[in-house]
Amino acid sequence: MVGADAFPQSFRVGAILVGVALLLGAVMRRTVPSVGMLAVRSRFTDMITYGVMGGLIVLLALMVQPGPWLRIPFLEDVLHLTVT
Repeated sequence: MVGADAFPQSFRVGAILVGVALLLGAVMRRTVPSVGMLAVRSRFTDMITYGVMGGLIVLLALMVQPGPWLRIPFLEDVLHLTVT
């Protein structure tokens, strides 16, 4: 989707799809009883890692410039304090 650049916001939609896929992976890791080769890691570690990374990717995709779909005012203030 991002490579084809089918519409002006395709980079944002592609990043949101990646984040949603990670969140779906966290839910599937919780619900699927047999995991095969994933049994090396704990289920809790996988769920936390997938959930946090998926949530951050979706949040950043919604806030990316130009024309963010989501504005969080205190983050803009923090950015101004760190840059200046």
